[in-house]
Amino acid sequence: MITAEAGKRAAAVAAIAYIPPGAVIGVGTGSTVTYFIDAIGESGAGVTRAVATSIDTEQRLRRVGISLVALEDADKPLALYVDGADEIDFLGRAIKGGGGAHTREKRVASASTAWVCIVDDGKPVDHLGIRAPVPLEVESTALTEVVAAVTALGGSPELRARILTDSGNPLVDVHGLDLFDPLRMEDALEAIPGVIACGIFARRRADVILVGREDGSVLTLIPNDEGSSR
Repeated sequence: MITAEAGKRAAAVAAIAYIPPGAVIGVGTGSTVTYFIDAIGESGAGVTRAVATSIDTEQRLRRVGISLVALEDADKPLALYVDGADEIDFLGRAIKGGGGAHTREKRVASASTAWVCIVDDGKPVDHLGIRAPVPLEVESTALTEVVAAVTALGGSPELRARILTDSGNPLVDVHGLDLFDPLRMEDALEAIPGVIACGIFARRRADVILVGREDGSVLTLIPNDEGSSR
């Protein structure tokens, strides 16, 4: 745990250097992002306004003196989006949604010029689906139909018990999907009636991956279709 936390914090602090002066930035959700928000407050990075992806992130941003801007009211594209991932491959494709905020995260990431993904060194993978299930935010009235459709795609869906998204919708974690082609699976899942958004980020990939390591160093990966420069 100590190793993972040290890596998360190192990656979060490194992301401060990517913030354009005076920009409204998008801020994701999760434990690594918590370190990023703390780092903004400690560094005096000059961030005064941000678009948040969850109620938790909103509260944390307010605590460090950052005003909130709704995505629909912000000038777009946003210059920068900073967020973590449950898994990310070397093409910048990710699985997100362990915290249930992936619908808003996908909207903000897609509205941003650059996505800097901050992770500890346990999150990069050669291919997606090694450890993390694919979360789905689902309309409550469509659960039965969604479960059947996901099963037909080869997945094993599991309702996340007693947990709802900020919008009040249930979450379904899908294990065992074939993610050889993550973009194809992202499109297939989001075409299912009743699925609001899935946690595969293959259409909107990360532009920079900052990987924090246990010794406090940070590996910078620039995803591209031939792999990543390191």
